[in-house]
Amino acid sequence: MGTRISHFTPIPSLFFLLLLLSSSSPSPVLALDISSLLSSFPDLSDFAALLSTSILSDLNQLTSLTLLAVPNSYLAASSDLTHRIPQSSLADVLRYHVLLQYLSPSDLRQISPSGKLVTTLFQTTGRATSDFGSVNITRDPLDGLVSVHSPVPFSSSNATVLTLLKNLPYNVSIFAVNALLVPYGFDLMASETRPPLGLNITRALIDGHNFNVAASMLLASGVVDEFEADEGGAGITLFVPTDSAFSDLPPTVKLQSLPADKKAVVLKFHVLHSYYPLGSLESIVNPVQPTLATEDMGAGSFTLNISRVNGSVGINTGIVQASVTQTVFDQKPVAIFGVSEVLLPKEIFGNNPIMTIKPANETMVSAQPPDAMAAMSPQSNGPPLHLSSPPGYREEIRSVAAGNGVLNFFLTLCCCCCCIALYLIQ
Repeated sequence: MGTRISHFTPIPSLFFLLLLLSSSSPSPVLALDISSLLSSFPDLSDFAALLSTSILSDLNQLTSLTLLAVPNSYLAASSDLTHRIPQSSLADVLRYHVLLQYLSPSDLRQISPSGKLVTTLFQTTGRATSDFGSVNITRDPLDGLVSVHSPVPFSSSNATVLTLLKNLPYNVSIFAVNALLVPYGFDLMASETRPPLGLNITRALIDGHNFNVAASMLLASGVVDEFEADEGGAGITLFVPTDSAFSDLPPTVKLQSLPADKKAVVLKFHVLHSYYPLGSLESIVNPVQPTLATEDMGAGSFTLNISRVNGSVGINTGIVQASVTQTVFDQKPVAIFGVSEVLLPKEIFGNNPIMTIKPANETMVSAQPPDAMAAMSPQSNGPPLHLSSPPGYREEIRSVAAGNGVLNFFLTLCCCCCCIALYLIQ
């Protein structure tokens, strides 16, 4: 049953074992080969072909996504649409099936009846009206059916999640759905080649419906003009607090009472002078990132510590711990993310941690093996679905789960041995 570990293993050896086990954790995936992942499923050949001729290069640049794939038998019902619309319009329809967030089967099972709004790749093109480039995912508490549809009530375009096809934790999930989704108000004859209008940051925030305070502060301070001027070159990444984040600031934080120059520094503290899509933030190599405030105030100051925390992107200012809550806009060279807290720099507000009045609930549910998805697979009245998993796929998942169990056992054993060894030394 494996090598027996002595009760008197020297402490240095235990630390070495712990280091060895921790270093064996999987490295983050830097890029996704969606074509290879889909090639294991013959029933997705038509959908894969559409992707390869339109947006495959876009997908392979992402590091974290959820793909809603339409099997051949269901895609045939939309063959008239896919054959008559321009290639550019078809590309945007397919982008609407790419969610810019990794969702595991357990994440879907935890969705409330009111739903979860998720940004799609189409929303980031700037061609979506308002938030119509997002999808609302809901789960029926009675039968467990998970549905995907437009955030507009009573939209005619919707789909039901049939089953999980592929799950690479924290990087990609591929679910089969029973219909091709079309964004609400989508212009099927729109041209992708029309010239971009240029990003108006405050307008993008107002369209996000939950960033009115931040938009007002940016306009009043005048720094938004500097942000938009910096869109060229390496681009920019903005972390924008929600309206509730501002309302939750404790009375001791006199943000609005700061002099104009210091208030501008706080706003610049929310901006990185580089373009980082969500996947890049999740696998960022150097967690300590300078901000635009760093450029004004000096190297080593006004930096953000960015890391993965409980399945989401965490941002630590030294006194505030926030998390990314949504993607507001993502089109190179600009990325805008909503964050749960106002990012207060310790250089202005002191070194003591600041607690909000109403802490945001950042509890994330860990990914579950694909076998757990079987319980939520609906009975469909449409054509029978025969989706084949690649050879050894389920065995591979079970092997990973078993490996995690062994890892937990060894970590627990090592901790016990450390305690015994310390006791004997005393």
